[in-house]
Amino acid sequence: MFTISNAENHLKNRTGEITNDVKKMWEEFKSFSKESVVGEEDKAILFQCGVYDFTGEKLFYYDFVRQFTDGIGDIQQLHCEFVFEPIKELKKLEASEWYFDTDGEIDDFFNEIEKLDEFKIPLNHTPLRFNLYQEEA
Repeated sequence: MFTISNAENHLKNRTGEITNDVKKMWEEFKSFSKESVVGEEDKAILFQCGVYDFTGEKLFYYDFVRQFTDGIGDIQQLHCEFVFEPIKELKKLEASEWYFDTDGEIDDFFNEIEKLDEFKIPLNHTPLRFNLYQEEA
């Protein structure tokens, strides 16, 4: 078990060398999402993707997020974010799919995500970079 404050380091230790291997990170993220966390009151999982201009340049973001809420209502999000060149095939993709720990089985959520074109199509492309980070929401 790990705490909310060390979730990022815990996942980095699990994955070893951070790579651009989206499939490997997805499998690690799914396993990580099922782990218990000390101090966590509510858990939410998010898959999101789309073209955004966060840095002054439009890029395609493909992001797996685990959101932690503690007993006093503070929220942290851990992002496994892949950034791609916004080629024509990716520009049309956009998704924001949430799972909350009251929504049934998490494996059902993962299976539904894996069926989405928004999930599958980027797997055929090489990301420009991978960012693993945790922030307050």
